[in-house]
Amino acid sequence: MWDEIAIAISQATGAKFTSDRRQAQSVGCINQTTKLSDGQRDFFVKTNDSHRLEMFIAEAIALKQIYETNTIRVPQPICWGIAGNAAYLVMEKLELGGRQDWEAMGRNLAAMHRVTSDRGFGWERDNTIGATPQINHWTDRWIDFWIEYRLAFQIRLAKRQGWRCDIPEEKIYKLIPSFFRDYQPSSAMVHGDLWGGNAAFSNGEPVIFDPALYFGDREVDLAMTELFGGFPAQFYRAYQADYPLDAGYQQRKTLYNLYHILNHYNLFGGSYGSQANRMIASFCE
Repeated sequence: MWDEIAIAISQATGAKFTSDRRQAQSVGCINQTTKLSDGQRDFFVKTNDSHRLEMFIAEAIALKQIYETNTIRVPQPICWGIAGNAAYLVMEKLELGGRQDWEAMGRNLAAMHRVTSDRGFGWERDNTIGATPQINHWTDRWIDFWIEYRLAFQIRLAKRQGWRCDIPEEKIYKLIPSFFRDYQPSSAMVHGDLWGGNAAFSNGEPVIFDPALYFGDREVDLAMTELFGGFPAQFYRAYQADYPLDAGYQQRKTLYNLYHILNHYNLFGGSYGSQANRMIASFCE
């Protein structure tokens, strides 16, 4: 497998590469990750079962699109495909760590969020959120997109896993327009899975990775940064200074983070189901 990947890297970069040094990286819950080196150049490689290739293709396209905005740094994808029985994605190996400039992270994310689409809400292809399919069919109205392709999709999956919703689904969906009475979100390029584990720094420069990209309400990214502990205060101050959030965000963020909690239930089970019910109850009161 590794020799095949080395050949693909050689072809993609135009310089011969041999995979004689391999080092396992931090263990993820979805993919295996490896640092691949020939002593001169290093690459970061994700591998998974061969049927996961479409997931890697979508990630590579997302990284390319973010990179082309020239707003915030991402690891550049190099090549992807099937080697042996595995799907793989090769990326630029960034050295993460050191100084953290959270103000720059806020400004750069705000700049990315100003990238829009004239096709509405969605993306050119479906992708994944973790290992869960994420449907991105282009939709004119944000409320329709969020209900059908985010909440309703995850709720259907959760029910198959045995989750029981304390409040009828129809009541939840009827309440959602009330979050948008005085707010019409623009279509913004969003990372889609922006928690602390998908943001870092390279020599002080902000880096984001593992995107679940689509065009949606920019608030979905801000909401998720608050879900698992939050980013430092400097990040939010800088973002607000560059691109102030609209009134009502504090209420909408629970609605947006419900999607991720349901997804965590679908991936991992456990107490995420009861957390989802508490979130629903908080805005159905």
